[in-house]
Amino acid sequence: MLTETPPLESRSLCLGYDERLVIENLDLRIPPGLVTVLVGGNGCGKSTLLKSFARLLKPQSGSVLLDGRDIQQRPTKDVAQRLAILPQGPVAPEGLTVHQLVRQGRYPHQRWLQSWTQDDEEQVNQALQDTDLHALAHAPVDSLSGGQRQRAWIAMTLAQDTDVLLLDEPTTYLDLTHQIDVLDLLANLNQRRRKTIVMVLHDLNLACRYAHHIVAVRQGRVHAEGDPETVVTEQLVQEVFDLGCRIIRDPLFDTPLCIPYGKDSKLARSGGSSADCA
Repeated sequence: MLTETPPLESRSLCLGYDERLVIENLDLRIPPGLVTVLVGGNGCGKSTLLKSFARLLKPQSGSVLLDGRDIQQRPTKDVAQRLAILPQGPVAPEGLTVHQLVRQGRYPHQRWLQSWTQDDEEQVNQALQDTDLHALAHAPVDSLSGGQRQRAWIAMTLAQDTDVLLLDEPTTYLDLTHQIDVLDLLANLNQRRRKTIVMVLHDLNLACRYAHHIVAVRQGRVHAEGDPETVVTEQLVQEVFDLGCRIIRDPLFDTPLCIPYGKDSKLARSGGSSADCA
């Protein structure tokens, strides 16, 4: 149980688009200094919830609190100095270089008539260093590989110098090598700089490997939350994803590993053999 004010919290939160309700009466507290991963089936409300945490979507009712204060009542620049969001599939203007993209992360810290400062430059250089992009600083973003491009966008959010990072499916369209590369980077940033990270992931096994805290969303509500050991069970996968599976131990990371099977597979009909995850 959290004993300090969470960096982000929702209270009786209802979200939707026009008349369609997506999130209903959702209460959630994000643990500070940890990696929280939102999981769930397509259309369950994960990305919608992340948008509301970033103040990109106004609640129909209820509230989102940033450091204990209603995020809708806080100035835009104040919010941008406290949290950064990387949306799904961002696109940079044609010809924009990596360095120019990363510089944009400093805009929330600019003041009227204030020139670029030494601190701004140091934050940009640190972000490039953290993401191992110094050698590509003057390369056009659209010339990079998928993994490099994603690192560039993460560098921009790091230059924003916030304590909270929100990422919507940061591994989308990446091959397995680049997925691990990006997630290792985020885990390292969490460990070294104590960033509170909230992200949406589709891969349940990667969620178990990298998350301290998992939130399983089903039909617009929190179905279960807690550490991967507690949350990820065969029953939960069936209830949240409508998918039969076996949960075993990951032989490398000792985290829950989901082995799915199709409804018509021989294993599904025979019942298979269940390996204890305890």
